[in-house]
Amino acid sequence: MTSRIAPFLLKPWFSERVWGKKDLSPWYSDTGTTELVGEAWLTGPQCVVETGEFAGQTLASVAEELGDGEFPLLVKLLFPNEKLSVQVHPDDAQAQAVGEARGKTECWYVLEAEPGAYVSLGLKKGVTVAAVAASVADGTMESLIEQVPVSVGDMLFVDAGTVHAIGPGVVLLETQQTSDVTYRLYDYGRPRELHLEKGLAVTKAKTQAGKVAPREMDGFTRLIEQKYFVVDRFDLEEMEELRMPMAGRGCLVGLKGTVAVITPGDEVELAPGQAVVIPEGFEEVIVEAEQGASFVRCVAPATA
Repeated sequence: MTSRIAPFLLKPWFSERVWGKKDLSPWYSDTGTTELVGEAWLTGPQCVVETGEFAGQTLASVAEELGDGEFPLLVKLLFPNEKLSVQVHPDDAQAQAVGEARGKTECWYVLEAEPGAYVSLGLKKGVTVAAVAASVADGTMESLIEQVPVSVGDMLFVDAGTVHAIGPGVVLLETQQTSDVTYRLYDYGRPRELHLEKGLAVTKAKTQAGKVAPREMDGFTRLIEQKYFVVDRFDLEEMEELRMPMAGRGCLVGLKGTVAVITPGDEVELAPGQAVVIPEGFEEVIVEAEQGASFVRCVAPATA
């Protein structure tokens, strides 16, 4: 994308999931369905542009028209009302070996957490892939995975090959490679397909997954910095204006309050639960808040 294309707002796309919720308030008042919704995709290929010259087109069609290739980051809000399946994702090489574009490394930023909330993240010390395979028959797979208590503000890294699951009682902001390749290992008896052979083949006994400590930077908080994504949080006070540098393709996601995203000759309003794509070519954008507001910047490093 070039700097001639102004930042644009995307409409969230709601994904129905058996473990989801009907009520996603206060994030969303209407999902357009009466079914259970588990995920709000904020930068999915099928998300529709709401502002600017590409209004009405999908993000995928805009990327194709501009010759940019697929937008590199899929950012979502997750709303689990029940446990997600125990699952694992392949890395780039493993995914490409079976015809997929890329693997799936991700991270989770905890926006809401009830007391006692946890995620299952990585195999316990000493657990082998063979033990995971054996646990399928007797339904004990959950007991082989580390349970990590979570609270609001935690960031967790989930690299490819990590066996994981998410429990209820949380709302998560997930930033990941643009991929939906998921191998389901265990699903608590729900009648959904499992992918044991593929999943066990990409499972790693030890990974880098776990909590990531935030780093205070000049005017913002760095939540995570990895090969595929960098996620930073900004908290603005009333009537504060910020000149924010951008490096690489990325987006801003609203968390609290409303901010104006300003570039020469253009302005887009960003509210909680929405994403504004910042096209490549902008070295900086101006972000302005009339009231206190918070948002995150999700960027795919140019080297990834």
